[in-house]
Amino acid sequence: MLQQPAVRPAIRTDSLRPMSPAPRSDFDRSANPLAQSMQLMGAAMSFPRNSEIFGENEPADYVYLVVSGSVRTYKILSDGRRQVGGFYLAGDIFGLEFADDHSFSAEAISDAKVVVVKRSALTALAGRDAAIARELFALTGRELGRTRDHVLLLVKSAQERVASFLLEMATRTSTGNVVELPMSRQDIADYLGLTIETVSRTLRGLETTAAIEVPTSRRIVLRNRAALSRLNS
Repeated sequence: MLQQPAVRPAIRTDSLRPMSPAPRSDFDRSANPLAQSMQLMGAAMSFPRNSEIFGENEPADYVYLVVSGSVRTYKILSDGRRQVGGFYLAGDIFGLEFADDHSFSAEAISDAKVVVVKRSALTALAGRDAAIARELFALTGRELGRTRDHVLLLVKSAQERVASFLLEMATRTSTGNVVELPMSRQDIADYLGLTIETVSRTLRGLETTAAIEVPTSRRIVLRNRAALSRLNS
């Protein structure tokens, strides 16, 4: 569960460029006032696979919207293990903090395009626009809920954790019963607090019971949602 070395492109004012219009499919899940405002206000940055977007304890001066690709947040524990805090897909907003510094680091899982907006500018806009203020409040609530659910997930059995994760990803990717995973098995293991061997063994077990099918390491077909839901209850 060791962290892979990451190459980090620093965020500099001269490296930001105006956001060009993106294909509509990139923003189907982010058609809300907050995401739309971020697209208009922000600047685009591209991050290669495994490159760092921001680091833990660095100033939380920016808020980020994923345009394409995917992002993970994580922290390195005192014993050297990595704990993944969350995954962010196209349309998701991340990096919004209560404090002045980031509590997690963030990396691109795959090549990612991200809209970067100054936190102070977004806060000022929320002070003038009630719709943006409501969206920021809702986003904060969703992040708190996601953190709570993650904590509760970590006390479940391995089978329950994996089933819960697959159902969550199926909901977030909106691809029916076929779940395309952008993250590796190691990422999943570090998110669920398991070893990669346990994740692989649990997936094989669910496949044996016909709850899922695993055509490839990144594609999972949900064959029996009811069975997975019972494990998740």
